[in-house]
Amino acid sequence: MENIQSLPIDIQTSKLLDWLLDRRHCNLTWQTAVKDIREKINAAIQDMPENEEIKHLLSGSYIHYFHCLRIVEILKGTEASSKNIFGRYSSQRMKDWQEIISLYEMDNIYLAEVASLLSRNVSYEGPALRKQLAKAQQLQQELSRREVECQSSAANLRERYYAACKQYGITGENVARELQALVKDLPAVLEEVGKDAEKLEEQIQLYTAFTHFVCDWSEPVLPMLTFAQKRGNPTFYEWRMGKVPTVIERPVVEGAPPDTLADDSIDWGNFGTSAAAPGANAAITVEDGINWGINLEPSFEDSGAVDWGNSEAAPIEIEILDAGSDCPEGVARGEDALSVLENPQSRSQFIDELMELETFLTQRVIEMGEDGDVVAMSQFQMAPSILQGQTRQHVREMLSPVLDLLGRLTSLRMQHLFTIQASPGYVERVSELLRQKLKQADILVLKGATMVEKRQEALKEQSILEPRVDLLAERTRELQKMIEADISKRYHKRPVNLMGVNV
Repeated sequence: MENIQSLPIDIQTSKLLDWLLDRRHCNLTWQTAVKDIREKINAAIQDMPENEEIKHLLSGSYIHYFHCLRIVEILKGTEASSKNIFGRYSSQRMKDWQEIISLYEMDNIYLAEVASLLSRNVSYEGPALRKQLAKAQQLQQELSRREVECQSSAANLRERYYAACKQYGITGENVARELQALVKDLPAVLEEVGKDAEKLEEQIQLYTAFTHFVCDWSEPVLPMLTFAQKRGNPTFYEWRMGKVPTVIERPVVEGAPPDTLADDSIDWGNFGTSAAAPGANAAITVEDGINWGINLEPSFEDSGAVDWGNSEAAPIEIEILDAGSDCPEGVARGEDALSVLENPQSRSQFIDELMELETFLTQRVIEMGEDGDVVAMSQFQMAPSILQGQTRQHVREMLSPVLDLLGRLTSLRMQHLFTIQASPGYVERVSELLRQKLKQADILVLKGATMVEKRQEALKEQSILEPRVDLLAERTRELQKMIEADISKRYHKRPVNLMGVNV
């Protein structure tokens, strides 16, 4: 018997209510009785004395049997004046709460209710709060990650913006104005290229001699490059016509034409009041004063003829001008007024010939670095002195200025400048493209600020949930101890363990 008394009673919390019902400690109809008790509790709490502990018990918690016992203990002190000589209280507050305790103890209704409350805290309330708390913490981590992504993406877009501006050669403070300023400086840059092209005389002579010797070529070699080497960067007119123009009229980008009329009125001229034009039949005037140019009297000479007007009117002469005949000789106008390196046609030819010369020199450097065969050596014994006297190092030195000119003309910055010069609308497109990068960066910064606000909200929600979880865990542990003590009394003080109580 003593061994049985020392054995603990282990009860799974999720099966606690079933355990109590199976052992007849509680009735199956306990829920119906609890409804009446809850109504009495709701009515009783409307009239309570001012007491801090009572306020703490009634604040935001489910009032169960053990709370009622504590309230009665407090009321014994606050309602002591209403106690009579028989030990009974005349206070209605005390009577109400004592009645509630009596109803709870009938058929052990309170035990079923607190068992159900404990199971609900363990199985539903606790996991739900912890899930909300974990969700808030996970949301903070996600928002922090997205905030960092927004900041890094915004910084990346700004870096790309300034990198693109650097490629264009501008600072990016005012893209359109800076690009237009670069285009204004383009002629001076091309003039420098033209001056440097004058240093390619030796390279051109070497390539010309090599071509004539190897291929027996009779046509001009590198005509545009040769012209630029001798004349620098003259007008396209000088290249096309072979002489220097007397007048240069560079093309001007015209703005929108001004309105010709001040208002929307229609100018009818001096209709009806001016003298008739020569050849018009204005002899007859209708009574209302408007001259319609119609003869109302029949003609005796030819009554069936239609008068088509004066046949003796001067014929209209149309003069067809030949294309370019309106441009006087010696005047460079339009594309002819552009320099050789500004004109797209001549510039393309210049770059093509420059690349041709670069390819030749590169190939010669490679060939001169290899051991030549006997046939090639014997062929070059009859070559001109300019070909025989070259060394590999000297050819490499001649290649350097060619690569420099080619790189300056074909760089990404120069390509954009040429496009801007050919199409002024390209400036707006480039400006809009660059502005889009900054707009996207600003949007990402605002999005990052929104992430910060949401993260603060999630942190605030976490700060609200954590005390609720701690309070629920504390009250659940207290409820567990009270239930274990109550069941232990029914089994002769045997130890009772409620298993699985984890909030």
